[in-house]
Amino acid sequence: MEAALKTFFSSARFAVAGASSDTSKYGHKVFVWYLTHSLPATPLNPRAPSITVGAKSYDTVASPSALVDAQNTSLSIITPPAVTMALLKEAKEAGVPAVWLQPGSFDAEIIEYARKEFKAAIAGMDGGTWGDEGWCVLVDGERGLKTAHRHWERANI
Repeated sequence: MEAALKTFFSSARFAVAGASSDTSKYGHKVFVWYLTHSLPATPLNPRAPSITVGAKSYDTVASPSALVDAQNTSLSIITPPAVTMALLKEAKEAGVPAVWLQPGSFDAEIIEYARKEFKAAIAGMDGGTWGDEGWCVLVDGERGLKTAHRHWERANI
């Protein structure tokens, strides 16, 4: 999983599918996590033209194919499994290199597809700290950033 974390956090940009203005939703919390860590993040939400975090509004994109630079954007997914597979297929077609499937966004078929089709797919229970549900950016993101940073430092010595 360390290699997947390096790949995911080595992207120049990030996007959050399922981002929302609703502070009680995980899509909102994950988007805020990226902002708090000063990572360039784009909210994906096909039903809202923008989302609000605090007093600031962020324009959304409707889908992975609408991302400005999909080939250099890692995608966090916080959608129901019924939506996730179609989202993954579009992300693959757009050239997204890495995905992070948040707890509740996947089933076994989705994990298998993501691991087969992307350079990196973070999902499932192998090593994550989010109880029995697997890897979560809110809990495991710091570890991922540190892993990617160590890799970047070694590569640039």
